[in-house]
Amino acid sequence: MDILLVFVASIFIALGIIGSFLPILPGPLTSWFGLLILHFTDAIPMNWTFLIITLVFAIFIWFLDYIIPAMGTKRFGGSKYGMVGTSIGLLVGLLSPIPFGIIIGPFVGALIGELINKTDSKTALKAAFGSFLGFLTSTFIKFIVALIYLGLFSVKVWDYKSVLF
Repeated sequence: MDILLVFVASIFIALGIIGSFLPILPGPLTSWFGLLILHFTDAIPMNWTFLIITLVFAIFIWFLDYIIPAMGTKRFGGSKYGMVGTSIGLLVGLLSPIPFGIIIGPFVGALIGELINKTDSKTALKAAFGSFLGFLTSTFIKFIVALIYLGLFSVKVWDYKSVLF
């Protein structure tokens, strides 16, 4: 049973890494579920404190994933209209059937928000670029956290390989 749980946990860890790039899966949270499943094995002891800390961190990163693109818009001279447009564009892009909608959505949302605010097109494009950079930054952060969770998973499995196999 333990080997089955380790296998299922490894699938969740892999899905978490993939989810760092795909908006359908919350990357670090999915990887955390892999750590949680690993906790339920009899062979590998896990500390609840460790699980709670990694969960809080995964939730924090998930929350930041929605805020960082708006922060990028503001940093590159966008207004509140651009920040709101980025957030709306992120949601529309997430739900749209358009490939790469999650990438295009925040950019277009910030651009439209700035143009509604009667900002000149140069400033609007700069704010939209900031939104895109914010998206790339949040994706990179999610990927790094998912890799850290993979490392934690790997160390635990390696330490208890003699008990598992």
